[in-house]
Amino acid sequence: MRYQFISKLLFLALLPITTQALELSWVGCGITRNAFMADLAAAYKEETGIDITIAGGGATKGIREITGNQADIGGACRFKLDSSRVEASANMIPVAWDALVVVVHNSNPIDSISLVQLRELYRGKITNWSQLGGADQPLELLIRKGKISGVGYTLRQHLFEDPKASFISKHEFPSSGPLEKTVEKNPNAIAVTGIASAHKRDFKILKLEGKEPSFEKIRTGNYLLYRPLYLVHNRHSPNSRESNRFIQFALGPKGREIIRKNDVVPYFDGMLLLQKRMEHWKQFVREALAKQ
Repeated sequence: MRYQFISKLLFLALLPITTQALELSWVGCGITRNAFMADLAAAYKEETGIDITIAGGGATKGIREITGNQADIGGACRFKLDSSRVEASANMIPVAWDALVVVVHNSNPIDSISLVQLRELYRGKITNWSQLGGADQPLELLIRKGKISGVGYTLRQHLFEDPKASFISKHEFPSSGPLEKTVEKNPNAIAVTGIASAHKRDFKILKLEGKEPSFEKIRTGNYLLYRPLYLVHNRHSPNSRESNRFIQFALGPKGREIIRKNDVVPYFDGMLLLQKRMEHWKQFVREALAKQ
């Protein structure tokens, strides 16, 4: 009897060991998701065999679900809020540069907008296309709901230097995806979104102060409205080690090449922008807005 028991143990020990493959989850900024996350996840799976499920929900979700251990990796198009205890433990790693761009329907004859006009638009002082050189008809400004979305928070800082500034609009959207889709369909719509996902849409991107948001202009800081895109990591999460491996992959040569192929500037490609252009940009914006 004892011999049979030992034999069974030896038999079980010789069986091939199978373990469930690790799967990571990513949640967050729709602009980052639409821009390059799917391609990064596919390349990472090809290299490591690890699946990454991807869900949107916005920058705030991309930070807070990571600190709450509800997902493994987050995506955010704003930095964590200093005033938020919920976001305090988030580890924010910049991976790319995104430009904020003004978008309209393809049929719209407008080609360019100034910073002053953009500020007046969000103050509710521009309500007709004729005020921007277009036809005499009402315009509809589309905005993100709340004041701490990635686009909304950054735009408030850039245009008003006040993250609590109010935007005047009746057209609020819970995330960037539905907002962008509405611009594609509505000839009267105007909105601001990230160039990282705007490239994937069928609408017109306006010049800002006469400058197109090209890859090179964003990289060098010659386009004025830009912000980092982050991957969010929690060092204390169960899958922290593998999440960090993915982030290092995104920052590495293959990850940066994938980001470039999606017409987005990898973070380290824009270090000149970070180091030398920030003060010049702030000065230009303030001077332009002071001309009102």
